[in-house]
Amino acid sequence: MPFCFLWLAAAVALAQAPDPAYDPLDKAYLALRQRDYDTAIGFFRKAVESAPDRASIRKDLAYAYLKIGEDENARLEFGEAARLDPADFHAALEYAFLSYESRENPFARKAEARRIFDRIRKDGDPSSRDAAGRAFENVDRPLREGIARWIDALTLAPSSFSGHYELASLAEQRDELALAAEHYEKAWRLLPERRRVLVDLGRVLLAAGKLEEANAALLAASRGSEPRAAEAARELLPERYPFLYEFERALELEPGNVELRRELAYLLLGMNRAQEAEREFLKLASESNDLLSAAQLGFLYLDRNERDRALPLLEKVMQGSDAQLAARVKQALESSQTLRRREDLPPSPAQLGPKVMAEKSLKAGYLPDALRYLKMAHENDPNDESVMLKLGWAYNGLRDDAQAIAWFKQARNSTDTAIAAEATQAYRNLRPSLARVRFTAWMFPLYSSRWKDLFSFAQIKSEFKAGSLPFRPYLSARFIGDVRRTSSDAFRQYLSENSVILAAGVATRQWRGAMLWGEAGWAVNYLARRLGAARMVPDYRGGVSFARGFNLGESRAFYETNADGVFVSRFGDDVLLIFQNRIGYTARTGGLETRFYWNGNLTADVRRQYWANFVETGPGIRFRWSGMPRGFYVSADFLRGVHTINRGNPRRPNFFDSRIGLWYAFTY
Repeated sequence: MPFCFLWLAAAVALAQAPDPAYDPLDKAYLALRQRDYDTAIGFFRKAVESAPDRASIRKDLAYAYLKIGEDENARLEFGEAARLDPADFHAALEYAFLSYESRENPFARKAEARRIFDRIRKDGDPSSRDAAGRAFENVDRPLREGIARWIDALTLAPSSFSGHYELASLAEQRDELALAAEHYEKAWRLLPERRRVLVDLGRVLLAAGKLEEANAALLAASRGSEPRAAEAARELLPERYPFLYEFERALELEPGNVELRRELAYLLLGMNRAQEAEREFLKLASESNDLLSAAQLGFLYLDRNERDRALPLLEKVMQGSDAQLAARVKQALESSQTLRRREDLPPSPAQLGPKVMAEKSLKAGYLPDALRYLKMAHENDPNDESVMLKLGWAYNGLRDDAQAIAWFKQARNSTDTAIAAEATQAYRNLRPSLARVRFTAWMFPLYSSRWKDLFSFAQIKSEFKAGSLPFRPYLSARFIGDVRRTSSDAFRQYLSENSVILAAGVATRQWRGAMLWGEAGWAVNYLARRLGAARMVPDYRGGVSFARGFNLGESRAFYETNADGVFVSRFGDDVLLIFQNRIGYTARTGGLETRFYWNGNLTADVRRQYWANFVETGPGIRFRWSGMPRGFYVSADFLRGVHTINRGNPRRPNFFDSRIGLWYAFTY
């Protein structure tokens, strides 16, 4: 019996727990052998969930990502593998190579790759040392040589902003942080309005471990006239409110920063250090001619009954260029209230409610701060619909539309009609991009004087959201026809296929106005019986589409461009290239919006057929009334055209065409 107990104890001691990642890994490797990389990746990810600390799984997953061209995901997995197993120099090398080639934050990635190559060439195994050494030299040599060239150039032109900035950038990439900080500061001193350089200086000082100097530079950059630089600086600053000594260090770096000094003055005032606050307000009023500081200083004097000193300052403000400030001074004189302007930051976030702080952060463009304060405001009052609306806009600005639409959905039920209307409109704008199924329809009937015919183009499409994938599959029914029902001419056939095209396809999401799409289906010709042609023929289409519009400055002038490359199987497997450009001016009279513009169009094809190669130019007009549905307008274009290829053209090379059309589109 004792022997049995001993045997059982030994068996338990020697028994191993089953590997939780075994099953998904087995399926992943089977899929790899079959070259089914998508399936393999899915099982590798399940294996990672089961054994997140196993570096080998991460490495195999990374190689699978490389097989399908997803370099960024591969880079992240190689990075995790190298972190989990620091002795795996090959994973670290792969991570470094992919980081160097990464388009995501390339400046920081290249600097990181250089550091990894440097470490491996010193500490790696023999094979990895050789590869890392060559890579390091390829990265480091251009940096060394560039730094030497710019140092020589600056001896000849020491006041060159670009010289100091380029030298600092190269030094930062080479981890020569002291040199980088020196020349970032020199570059900023030469052009103080380039606030982003001050952020660069703060970032380098942070990397060098000089926290106080870094915070001074970043605090100065965060209180300035350039919103993007201010936002970038705030992301690097600690989340807490700055300490008093940090304001003082920042002003030592940039004594002329009016917003920074004014905020310090209000902070001192809030700390009951009135004499020091008065000193700062006096500097601002006298040296920077800051009217707000002059007004505040005047009221400080009034509080001490020093009217002889206060009144000249207050009269100066009331006669100044800021009419709103002058009116508030008059009001404050009557009520003896201390003046504060709404745009000024408070001495401390704790002294103002989160709703007010959120409003100030939104106006300044500090969206992460605004979101934090709005969440606090919502916790304080869950029924405040104005906060819900602002939460929607904050999430929308941070490109988290899934959260944004949820808040807009709540706010659209507000009893305040203005809030409800704004939230409803925002909800409708966002819903199509997030809905699981999206329906789109458009139609464009068009009369052409050249062909003396009425053409009609229309499409109904159902799109399906495929999770987080960057494309949507869809089903489509497209109509292309004309009133005269003829297809005798090649160009007229292009304009009017007299068919209903039923197709299934896939389209990518738009990226900066560009979209890829492709579809396959059947074209059902409703004239086939009359013309003796086949009623149904296969139809394959696809291509790239680009559309952007720009306002020219702050005027009502605009520029629009549309570019399409389309493959159509029914025209001899031809590829058509279509470019349409309009520049013009928008006029608004009452409820009528009218756009006057000039067209510049170019059409070409790969097979060089006469009907598909021409240019057009001429005036146009487009208008809509405010009572019309969204997506509805009427247009008229008067064009002079010329065919650029005339081989086989039965008509004159030049033509006139007047086109009157009606466009209507909606998405649900």
